[in-house]
This record gives sequence, C-alpha cells and structure tokens, in this order.
Amino acid sequence: MTTLSRFLACPRCDKTPLEDSGDGYRCKACDVDFPSIGGIPWMFSEPRSALGEWRNRLQFALQKLGHEIAGLERELEDKALSQLARHRVERYRKCVESHRRKLQKLLRPVDVQSLQGNYESYLALRTRLPVDQGLNTYYANVHRDWGWGDEENEASLAQVRAVLRDRADLGNVLVLGAGAGRLAYDIHRSMQCASTTALDFNPLLLLVARAVTTGKQLKMYEFPIAPLALEDDAVLRKLAAPSAVDGNFRLVLADALRPPFAEKTFDTVVTPWLIDVVSEDLPVFAARVNRLLRKQGRWVNFGSLAFSSQKKARCYSPEEVKAIVAGSGFSDPYVSQATIPYMCSPASRHGRRERVFSFAAYKERDARKPERCRALPDWLVKGDDPVPATASFRQQAMTTRIHSFIMSLVDGKRSISDMAAVLEKQRLMGREEAEPAIRTFLTKMYDDSRRPSGFQG
Repeated sequence: MTTLSRFLACPRCDKTPLEDSGDGYRCKACDVDFPSIGGIPWMFSEPRSALGEWRNRLQFALQKLGHEIAGLERELEDKALSQLARHRVERYRKCVESHRRKLQKLLRPVDVQSLQGNYESYLALRTRLPVDQGLNTYYANVHRDWGWGDEENEASLAQVRAVLRDRADLGNVLVLGAGAGRLAYDIHRSMQCASTTALDFNPLLLLVARAVTTGKQLKMYEFPIAPLALEDDAVLRKLAAPSAVDGNFRLVLADALRPPFAEKTFDTVVTPWLIDVVSEDLPVFAARVNRLLRKQGRWVNFGSLAFSSQKKARCYSPEEVKAIVAGSGFSDPYVSQATIPYMCSPASRHGRRERVFSFAAYKERDARKPERCRALPDWLVKGDDPVPATASFRQQAMTTRIHSFIMSLVDGKRSISDMAAVLEKQRLMGREEAEPAIRTFLTKMYDDSRRPSGFQG
C-alpha cells in the first residue's frame, strides 16, 4: 500500500517530505502544522485561516437553517392555512429540523458547535460563501453521487473511459475538485489504479465521501427545487457506496490552485467539472496540472466549458481549449463529446442534459512553473498586517454608514416619504432622489429576508 506522505509537499514552500505527526502533517521549514479533520488531511496553505473561514461558513449555514425553521413556525401561526398546506409546512419544518441535527453531527470534526456568533453577526459580516463553489451550491451532489442510483455516475465514468482508449494502467491518480467523491471512487474501483487521491476544498462534501467510502451509511435530506409530489419537497435519502474502498484510496482537503503535492508525482490527473470554474486562467492552470505529472503521464478532463470569467477573452471555445492544452507541454488532446443527464433527481421536476467535453492528453515536456497562486493578499489571509485604507474600502465605509443610518430610521412609525425627508434635512440627498433610493434599498433588504436557506438541488 502506498502512503499519502509519499506524494505530499508543503503548499506554502513546496518542501517534501512532510513530517507525519500521527494526526496530520508538519512542515519544519515553515513551522506550520496541517491538521487532520475527521481523518482527512487539511492541507491548505494557511491552515488556521482556512479552517476559521470554513467553520464560519458552516456555522452560518446552520444558523440560516435555524432562521428558516423560525420562519416556518411563523407561517404555521396563520389560521387561514388550508389543511393540506398546514400538513406540508409542518412536515417540512420537521424535516429541516432533522436535517440541521444531522448536519451538526456530520460537521463535528470541524468544531462548528463551539462558535458563539449569532445569525445577525454573520449576516452583517457577510460570511463568504464561494459564489460558484459554495456550500449549498453543491449539496445536491452528495445525493447524486451516493443516493439517486447509477445513471449519472455511469454516464460520467463512461466519458472518462471514452478518452482512455488504450485502457492502460492509470498508476497513481489524482482527482482535483473531486466533490463528494463518486467519480474518483468509480475510477479507483473499476480501472487499474495503484492509488487514487481525491482532493476538494469543501469539508462537507469530503466528510460525506469519507463516511460512505469506508462502508458507512448516512441518512441525509434532499430538498429538490421542483418537487414532483407533496412529500418530495424533503426526501430522506440513504447515502451509501456499493462497497468500501481499499487503503490506496485517500481524501485530501486543499485548494486545487495550491495543490499540496510534490512535482512529477502522479501518473494521471483527472479534472471533473473544474477547468471552467476555477478562478485561474486556463493556460496557467494547465501548467499547474503539467507540473504534477510524470513524463508521459496523462491529463484527463471531464465536464462543461461554461467558463465564468468576467473577461470574454478567457471564456474559451473547444478549439481554444485543445490548443491551450497542446501548448502547455501536452500532446494534442483526444476529445470526446456526449450529451448526458445532469443533476436529475428522481424526486424533482428540475434537471437537464449537458453536452460534456472530455479529453485526454499525454505530458510530452515540462511546462514553465507558474507563480504560486495568491487568491487573496497576505494581510487578508494571515491577519497580522495592517488593513490598507484603500479608496474602495473608504467608499464602502461611507456606503455602510449611510445604510446603517437608513436602518436606524426604521422605527415602525416612519414611512419611506418620512425617511426621505430626513435624508434631505441631513443634506445627504434631495427628497425626489432619496425616496426611490430608499425604496430600492429596503426592497433588497426585504427580498434578502425572504430567501430560503438553500441545500436545494
């Protein structure tokens, strides 16, 4: 059995090997400990900062569920509710309560239960959930991977097989952006892999993956966006893997843009549903993948090409993707495209068919080493340096003070017209422009208060 420490390197300084402390890893050069979370190595470049941020994200998600439960209880106070609606809302409330308890139990390794901040504090500080790769955004994936059946999972694996034409031994495999882990699990069990390492940055997804791939069963609620029937708005699913994996299948919590692995370590790197959602430009990310592979190692990609960059020039076509891969030290990629089902819950009217773009390419030469990814400046990540008083921060501070002033005028007595008069008196805005501005602001606040907690799929 190959050990994970054989592959690891410090995501801060690239030092290898790391010291195995028995409950995580340590880089002596950086004097930094990388802990284990529920048996999964936590290999972020700033482990304490990343853990603190994820604990806040998860705690906020739990508090939002509590906020939703309170809203459902208020709904049930309406005596005009029909008997059927009352039954549905009461049942849904009980399911959300049970879901919250199940999440609390699952997330114990992250220690969210010790946090003290209340819902309003997290809301005020805008606890950051990644826009494209957030906690709730991919919660439905755990059900797709381990609860809905085999159709989508088999279709995904078939696309990987389609580009691996020679059926060769895949050797040591790394799956970047593994999500809840099903594709990595299927590759490991059904193909010739010496080892498989599945990396993702989301602890909820990998804690589920660890439980089911080691032979446990979880019962978790699915909340379909468009339920088929009355009791399909909250479905208790049994999540389980067909069988437990062997010791050569490992999970790692880390950032795919700061992968904690030594160069030229893997024989195969798989990127499922990843290249179009990472913040890094594709040529830079392609070079990063190249550095992880041995000579003649293979890069296997599977997923969409719905690039989310604000820069149109970085939203690449299939032809450009092929050219970028070939220009990043790889052979001309062999491409397969097919239409497969995507996120089609058996309890939902919502789902679609996706035209996926898969390729495999051999590494022919080393790519130039890209600069270390710095998604955020050091003063934000480490927290020790002064926060710069940038022009945008000063502008935001003024905006926040105005928002706070407007909210201070909400006393249950003043109308929007009355509040506009106060702003005019304070010489902040003329009454004619203040009234629509206040209405827009309060409309947003009202809409935000009515949004559901999430966890829908």
